[in-house]
Amino acid sequence: MTIEELHKIAQTERDAEKKFQHHVCVCIAAGCLSSGADHVRDALKKEVAESGMKNEVLVKGVGCMGLCSAGPLVTVETEDQMFASVTPEDAPEIIRTLDTGADAGSSGLHPCPTNVPFFERQKKIVLENSGKIDPERIEDYIAHDGYLALVTAITEMTPLEVIEQVKNSGLRGRGGAGYPTGLKWSTVAKTGEQEKYVICNADEGDPGAFMDRAVLESDPHRVLEGMAIAAYAVGAQKGYIYVRAEYPLAVKHLKTAIKQAERMGLLGNSISGTRFSFHIDIRLGAGAFVCGEETALIASIEGKRGTPRPRPPFPAESGLWECPTLINNVETFANIAPIVRHGAEWFAAIGTEKSKGTKVFALAGRVENTGLIEVPMGITLREIIHQIGGGIPDGKQYKAVQTGGPSGGCIPAEHLDSPVDYESLARIGSIMGSGGMIVMDETSCMVDVAKYFMEFCMSESCGKCIPCRAGTQQMHGILEKITAGEATPADVALLEELCELVRSTSLCGLGQSAPNPVVTTLKYFRDEYDAHVTGAGCPAGTCKTKDEVTV
Repeated sequence: MTIEELHKIAQTERDAEKKFQHHVCVCIAAGCLSSGADHVRDALKKEVAESGMKNEVLVKGVGCMGLCSAGPLVTVETEDQMFASVTPEDAPEIIRTLDTGADAGSSGLHPCPTNVPFFERQKKIVLENSGKIDPERIEDYIAHDGYLALVTAITEMTPLEVIEQVKNSGLRGRGGAGYPTGLKWSTVAKTGEQEKYVICNADEGDPGAFMDRAVLESDPHRVLEGMAIAAYAVGAQKGYIYVRAEYPLAVKHLKTAIKQAERMGLLGNSISGTRFSFHIDIRLGAGAFVCGEETALIASIEGKRGTPRPRPPFPAESGLWECPTLINNVETFANIAPIVRHGAEWFAAIGTEKSKGTKVFALAGRVENTGLIEVPMGITLREIIHQIGGGIPDGKQYKAVQTGGPSGGCIPAEHLDSPVDYESLARIGSIMGSGGMIVMDETSCMVDVAKYFMEFCMSESCGKCIPCRAGTQQMHGILEKITAGEATPADVALLEELCELVRSTSLCGLGQSAPNPVVTTLKYFRDEYDAHVTGAGCPAGTCKTKDEVTV
């Protein structure tokens, strides 16, 4: 497949779509599907056929449109319209408005304005195709400049030039730690000519997080293209996508995308007639949170129990089957093709001095607009929650936001104007993580929140090291005593001591970061701990003592 051939496919696809006067797109990502979006799509297609508008209206399923709280979502691209909470019964009215030009606002439909902060304040790089292309058609991806970056890289650039492009872009790993992507790639590339592997970590396990799932469901070819470019840059010929089995739609779209890319010669042997070959397989995870840690993930792919191992050696030097292995997460790979297409300077101009580009977040919890968003690094938490998110519902007051999942911290109102970047979040005790963002209002008890996340870490601990295995259990026990009104100040002091012990002595990132929600709630909401301990009760009214439960 040459660049000329890609352009020809893209032009054919665009010409085919131009024949239709109206393009109606239905979100068929998991969130909207759970509300019956597939029935909406089928009803729209049936209505188009019965109304005699088959040659005028194109109806297609697309990926996530972002505003998950308003699904199922339908857009009419040619009219710049979006409809929320669409049902199959709405199909005739939607098609009628296209046919007659009637005002959708007076038709019983639910128009969803797109000129609002939720859409206007976002900047989409990773999600640029989501909600626009059919994830099961490679031709649609190619029509949106798909695989141009891969073919350009392997036919016009050296592996070193690709790595330098990624380095100069300032892209950092989007899986949590923020390690410079180009530096990791160069480490693997320097290991010489031997068997190497590329792994995409799609084991997304944070409660409330669905960023990777949405990308894989909406734009799987983007991830495959990024992996192939990475393989060319580091000298690998084999890749694996490690995705949890709880994501059946993502797995289905990935399998379809791999077959399509292989059929077109964009994966497999001698890609674009060059000596570069790259094959990708899928490995399903059983849902263990610890397998998000790269050495545990590697063990799982090898067929072993998914537990972490001490480092060094790092996977870049000795990873899968003791070979040099490059591991990045879904969002990191999804950034690669745009960087190669537009150049490092373009990407580096977005974001902050040390945190370049954009970040995808799953905005959830007590906020009006829940869903998937992509924002430039450096935007403040206040802008995300109160402008893009639409603020706190039901007239309640903001209390905290949890970033980074179980490994992150709870950020109070006093830090709402903090920029969202790696360094700023670390300074206030949280992390970027993979992109989970859970908003809490005044009805949330922060001690109970800490207990919830500690229970998650305790149950997901692999048990290999004592600090994590025993420490998280002891910390959870103390938090249970506190919420039950049975703890003393000595228990709180012991809790703080255990936080430091578990953080400093655990083997992997799960244990090392497990105390973060406790540490930040102790720091910013100490009064709530004191109220539980002194007998004043739970300020939020969430926790019940044994006497209250009995009554």
